Amino acid sequence: MADKKILETFPNPAPQRDYVIEHTHHEFTSVCPMTGHPDFADITVRYVADKKCVELKSLKLYFHAYRNEGIFFEAVTNKICDDLGTVLKPRSLTIISKWKARGGFSSVVTAEWKRKR
Repeated sequence: MADKKILETFPNPAPQRDYVIEHTHHEFTSVCPMTGHPDFADITVRYVADKKCVELKSLKLYFHAYRNEGIFFEAVTNKICDDLGTVLKPRSLTIISKWKARGGFSSVVTAEWKRKR
């Protein structure tokens, strides 16, 4: 399973300002835990950084760690949200996973991270 320790960060170059950072990975794959068939998705990470930003090579490696994992769409989207939220502690974070059609269905799962007060 992907480990959040893979994720590397760098200092936000403009912490005085709220600005939206959006990264989309078009080659996300995991495995359906019921059928063993591959699942394919576009994963969008949208956040407003506080002190840290995610480094993209580490994000790619983190996503690739799911390739052979049996995990449901909902679970993987929420795990990515929790892991990035824990590592970045952003002002806001939304993860949107858009799953390719299989069996006549396409799915979109959206998870939002909230800071603990």
